[in-house]
Amino acid sequence: MRAHRRHAALLAVAASLALALGACGKAAESGTVVRPVPPPTTGHPTIGLLLPDSTTPRWDRFDRPLIERRIGRLCPACTVQAVSAQGDVALQQQQVDSMIIKGVNALLLVPVDAKAMHPAVEKARNARIPVVSYDRLAEGPISAYVSFDGQEVGRLQGKALLRAMGPRARGAGIVMMNGDLADPNGVAFKKGALSVLHGRVRIEKSYDTAGWRPENAYTNMSGAIAALGPHRIDGVYAANDGLASGVIAALRANSIRPIPPVTGQDAELAAVQRIVEGKQYMSVYKPFKPEAYAAARIAVNLARGAGPGPIARDRVRGDVPAVLLHPIPLTVHNIRQTVVKDGMYTIRQICTPEYRPACVRAGLMP
Repeated sequence: MRAHRRHAALLAVAASLALALGACGKAAESGTVVRPVPPPTTGHPTIGLLLPDSTTPRWDRFDRPLIERRIGRLCPACTVQAVSAQGDVALQQQQVDSMIIKGVNALLLVPVDAKAMHPAVEKARNARIPVVSYDRLAEGPISAYVSFDGQEVGRLQGKALLRAMGPRARGAGIVMMNGDLADPNGVAFKKGALSVLHGRVRIEKSYDTAGWRPENAYTNMSGAIAALGPHRIDGVYAANDGLASGVIAALRANSIRPIPPVTGQDAELAAVQRIVEGKQYMSVYKPFKPEAYAAARIAVNLARGAGPGPIARDRVRGDVPAVLLHPIPLTVHNIRQTVVKDGMYTIRQICTPEYRPACVRAGLMP
């Protein structure tokens, strides 16, 4: 009977995929949130890894290889099928459909758009394939969630910005370059930052940056500079390092010196170098290894037909098992104790010839 239901679910997904490819069909919405029944294990489980884009360097540079290697260590018989949606919601929906048709045993999903992926998560549940929402909280009947505390990220960024502005922080004028609010993390970062900044500074301009794209941040920041002038911007809240790069490029293009404090997130190599050079004040370091390893462990457990396991001690949305990790503020003062110590980057990678003088000043090189 179970096999019959699974076969019927797969046929339904195949039909919907054919319609979507032929005529851009509209997926049915379902408001039911039911924990999926773990699929039967075959002895050679397959885990689908659905990444949102290649724009953000972390997905291909860190998360994917870390997850693949960890799954290989925990489950040598497991196969990982990794795909990127290139920022396209419809493509990611089709990728989920394809994974269901192939009969994967579990999905690790970083949603392009958390709300838009609800029907796809529902389809996976109907096919009895558990979904682990990774880094971003997808809507729908997910089996587990692994990420960092998003509001805490925003609070760390807001506190760092106030600290960087020093005595002039009270009443200072800032620009907020928030992330894409289609991403629940973007909402959480903004909420956390505002909990610190509201009433402490003047928010002169605030932007929600579509697609987390640096070029959109550049355009928005250029507009803010044109509207406010260079003397009314005492600091910039940028939700991640990609947005920070667009913000800083706009400030430099408009000859604003010195560059006001700019926040960031993800500890990208280019951002660490900007921090060393003094162009970006801080980033938020989210150690990718524990996040990737936790997700790999839960995905393997679910693919084998078990529950998420004891590592999922937290809860989100009421009763969804979760692993919520703690972010770390990164400034020029703790680069060696964080990203270097953890093996994310070497001093040699950070301190290329272009950045050697700045590295010497920062105490990273003799």
